[in-house]
Amino acid sequence: MSSRDPERSPALLAAVFAGGLLFGLGLAVSGMARPEVVLDFLQFEDFGLLFVMGGAAGVTLVTFAVATRALDRAPLTSRAYTRRLKSFDRNVVIGGVVFGVGWGISGICPGAAYASLGIGNLPILWGLIGMFAGAYVHGVWRST
Repeated sequence: MSSRDPERSPALLAAVFAGGLLFGLGLAVSGMARPEVVLDFLQFEDFGLLFVMGGAAGVTLVTFAVATRALDRAPLTSRAYTRRLKSFDRNVVIGGVVFGVGWGISGICPGAAYASLGIGNLPILWGLIGMFAGAYVHGVWRST
């Protein structure tokens, strides 16, 4: 990593790290790192998650709009920003259903699972182990 490369500068990487910390803190403060809060949302009892997701989507929209104009490459991978086109097929539907069922059973999505672990929710390790095992099994299945 060259310090002369503005896309890999220590300041930019520190900003990316700080953004991740801020994201995790936001999940913890909003309560979204607690599975019971997420399950209440999924059972239509508490709609706070809707506001958190809406706020996150708005910030992400602005960030991507600015970042893709200010930088021609992604800061961490140095790959050019491109639009990833994925066809809407059977695999997308099945993957979405499996993800949704896993989210409904565990009460937590992958990003929030790490934040949940960070606030001391050690039983979430079972969910994280399941996510990694599922990803591994999928990788083996797709490579055959």
